[in-house]
Amino acid sequence: MHEASAAVAGGSLAAVARILDGSTEHAFHPGGGLHHAMPGHASGFCIYNDVALAVAAARDAGHRVLYVDLDVHHGDGVETMFWDDPQVLTCSFHETGETLFPGSGGVEDRGGREARGRAVNVPLQPGTGDQSWLEAVGSVVPALADTFQPTFLVTQHGCDTHAYDPLAHLRLTTAAYAQAVTLVHDVAHRHTSGRWLATGGGGYDAYRVVPRAWALVWLAQAHADVPAVTPEAWRERWGPEAAEHGQWPPPVEMVDPPGTVGSESPAVAARNARTVEHALTGALELLAAG
Repeated sequence: MHEASAAVAGGSLAAVARILDGSTEHAFHPGGGLHHAMPGHASGFCIYNDVALAVAAARDAGHRVLYVDLDVHHGDGVETMFWDDPQVLTCSFHETGETLFPGSGGVEDRGGREARGRAVNVPLQPGTGDQSWLEAVGSVVPALADTFQPTFLVTQHGCDTHAYDPLAHLRLTTAAYAQAVTLVHDVAHRHTSGRWLATGGGGYDAYRVVPRAWALVWLAQAHADVPAVTPEAWRERWGPEAAEHGQWPPPVEMVDPPGTVGSESPAVAARNARTVEHALTGALELLAAG
């Protein structure tokens, strides 16, 4: 367990080193994103917190780091480690802790005394779909970047927000993932001279969701077009095994078409909109104050 977890942590550190020395603009570590591990103990399937190590390495190199966590679970370990650090801003979009592990990430949790406004939490309601999730990410991330002015970007792309995922209650599709990764790509080029480490994270529909979700991250970083369909050879190779695990059939479309899942309710969308406004307004006021 130590060796495997240390290798994951080393992968994120090696990726940051490559970005810092100019070998690459972007790096993607799909095995990373173990955002729950705490300074003194493991938590939530996470032994060592590779994303926190990556953030610390970039900060120690003199950068202002924006960390954006798109996993369905609150990025509690990363937030904890930089709670009082004014050089790091952590922003987590997650299902509310009222209904999901780890039970934290309230909108009023905004950072320690030395770093007020540097922790931003956007807890979303069960049943959240593409529309209000994208509105949250699209309004909060660019506004925070414009105000905080980061010089290094780290993102966590847990895809357990998908409607097919068995462990949570959001109802996203890969269409939302495609738009979100384009958005953070644009933030990297607008604010950090392209310096951007992306990692994987949670995702428990291993056949229908995870390969497509993380392919979209890689394609964005490679500045490549998204293909309309998944490879036929991939579907044939993994179809029987996917069926054994109740995750059949492997999807033909890379980006889920409209109607893949039902729309979120107006009540969920309205409550999410209020949360987003509260989170963003509070953060910007604190950041403006110093």
